[in-house]
Amino acid sequence: MNAIETAVHLLDEAEQSLLHDMRVMRRTQRLRSAHAASAREGQLTTGQKIADTVAATMGSWRFIIIQSAILVCWIVLNITAVVERWDPYPFILLNLALSFQAAYAAPFIMMSQNRQQDIDRKAAESDYKINIKAELEIELLHEKIDELRESEVLKLSTAVAELTHLLHETKDELSALRAERGGLTRP
Repeated sequence: MNAIETAVHLLDEAEQSLLHDMRVMRRTQRLRSAHAASAREGQLTTGQKIADTVAATMGSWRFIIIQSAILVCWIVLNITAVVERWDPYPFILLNLALSFQAAYAAPFIMMSQNRQQDIDRKAAESDYKINIKAELEIELLHEKIDELRESEVLKLSTAVAELTHLLHETKDELSALRAERGGLTRP
């Protein structure tokens, strides 16, 4: 049994109960926060759902590739068109369309980012609380290990003192026996 297992084994029942309660409370808070996050996901308003969809779509490679292909086709058709050029160089209509797209996309993306920031902040607060509890639990274990170390040092000191006392007694008895034997053999 290593030192940590020994320390945990020797915890008082009250301390073990406290640690158990803290662990149960931490698990319960994790489940609650996960459930609350999933409940919030289900309670999104229509505007929030649209904002998330727009942000997810416009932030994808698929959207970038499709938009790039459309822009290239637009420019090529307007440069090479012999009969009718609906948007000749400098492509003012294209510039207007892209500005319109950016003007409407930015608020959707910002709404989605703000909601994600709120979710991240709440998750960070929950993580902070869990870290504080873990720190307290570790501190409690450190205190208990220190107490165990002190009690072991005290036991070892007592054992050394007893062994020293026994050694002195044995030495005295041995000296007395030698003195007796020495006195019997000498005339």
